[in-house]
This record gives sequence, structure tokens and C-alpha cells, in this order.
Amino acid sequence: MPRAITPASIAPPVARYSHGVEVPAGHRIIFCTGQLGVAPDDSIPEDAGEQAELCFKNIAAILGEAGLQLSDIVRINAFVTDRSYLGPYMAVRDRIVSDPPPASTLMIVSGFARPEFKVEVEVIAAGPA
Repeated sequence: MPRAITPASIAPPVARYSHGVEVPAGHRIIFCTGQLGVAPDDSIPEDAGEQAELCFKNIAAILGEAGLQLSDIVRINAFVTDRSYLGPYMAVRDRIVSDPPPASTLMIVSGFARPEFKVEVEVIAAGPA
């Protein structure tokens, strides 16, 4: 089981994430490409929260192919195109992540390949070998 690393000598996380996560020996590591909020039929919801839901749904499918699940995520890198999308993204993330929460970075970027995309999420997951 991954172990959260949050030293008492630094400020605590400002949201639901861990400063570091240790993956024990004997685990497989899965790296997921950044997923956008696009459905299998190529539809893209307007709402940033709905896009975040699709990002994590796509990630769950990728992890499932490897025999893992969302609770195996140890690192999240997320990107949104506007500060107003932070809350909707974080609400989805906070509902999906397990304990201990993964290490996480959230950045505001100028855009993605298609202007209708508002959220992108990439993860690293670890599970038993």
C-alpha cells in the first residue's frame, strides 16, 4: 500500500492531496497520458466538472485494462484553462481519490489542442505486481 509523506516541518497541503507518496517495492507503475473530457462518441460537455468526470472515467478505463482502479492513483497532474474551473475539477477529484490522497499538481494553462477542452488530467498509478 502506498504511504503518504507529509513532513511536519513544512506547511500542510492546502487541499486533498499528499506532498509525497511512497510506492513500496514489488509494485507495478502505470503512467497514463493526459486525458481530456471527451466521450467515446467524441462529444465534449460544456461544463468543466462534466469534463473532469470524463477525464477520470477515461483514466479508470485505462487503469482497468491494467487490472488497477482509481484508488491506485499515486500522482495526479491536472490542467484547467481558467481559474473558475478549479472548483469543479477539485470537487470531482476529491470525490474520486482515495486515502491517502495522491500527490497532486493543478495548473492553469492557456489552452489545449481544441478550444472546447477545459480540463486535462494525467496520472501515475501503482498496484501489486
